[in-house]
Amino acid sequence: MKYSLLIAALITMLGLSACEKSVNNPVPAVVTVPGPAGPAGATGAPGATGAGVGVPGPTGATGATGATGYEGAAGATGATGAEGTKGDTGKTGGGTVVVVPAQK
Repeated sequence: MKYSLLIAALITMLGLSACEKSVNNPVPAVVTVPGPAGPAGATGAPGATGAGVGVPGPTGATGATGATGYEGAAGATGATGAEGTKGDTGKTGGGTVVVVPAQK
């Protein structure tokens, strides 16, 4: 019994290895190359105008510069002020004489 299981395993292994192995190669994919472009189709009808959304228009032109105003009249010259009173003449000096010594 001990060897019968071993012998059965060897026979199974030899039987499976002797079978023909078939390789399945996938069929290569067919690559299609597009041909030249056909003529353009007809233009479609325009779509309906949307409602409720206002789009601002372009900015208007700048206005012209206004005219320069007139120059105002010159003011009158003011009156000359009055002359103030004159002070009294000062007193003459006394008999004090200052002597500066000569430098050597």
